[in-house]
Amino acid sequence: MNAPVAPEIAELIAELEEQERRLTLPGFTHDDAWTLGTLLVGLAREREAPVAVDIRRGGQQLFHAALPGSTPDNDAWIDRKRRVVERYGCSSLLVGSRFRAKGTTFEESSRLDPDTYAAHGGAFPIAVTGAGVIGTVVVSGLPQVEDHKMVVEALETLLAQ
Repeated sequence: MNAPVAPEIAELIAELEEQERRLTLPGFTHDDAWTLGTLLVGLAREREAPVAVDIRRGGQQLFHAALPGSTPDNDAWIDRKRRVVERYGCSSLLVGSRFRAKGTTFEESSRLDPDTYAAHGGAFPIAVTGAGVIGTVVVSGLPQVEDHKMVVEALETLLAQ
């Protein structure tokens, strides 16, 4: 018998699922990637956040920036978090939260190499109406929930334009 899911984890999962539904885009071009990337860089500069940003559509990297204070480790985290989105089709924070809701962790139970996959917040699917998930947007350098929130904020701004 499964243990009951803690209310705060259930709430977080519901919030993350709602974000993904709400942040589906009508389309996503190279210009949209540039706009989203520059929105993220702008947010990071305002906050003096030492992050790296990566945006991909399919297998193509459309945008990458490394801000002051970021390191090559951030690029490694970007790759690991991005692979989680590519494999599961939802945000890396949602994947990790779903494992925690089951009373385990992604690292313990996914059977995936933690050097290749990381279910930590900051990677978000780029979903397009009628097409599904077509890419990823990733921020790395802050605590995982803050990485995730920065991506969500930029996607909300992009959708409002």
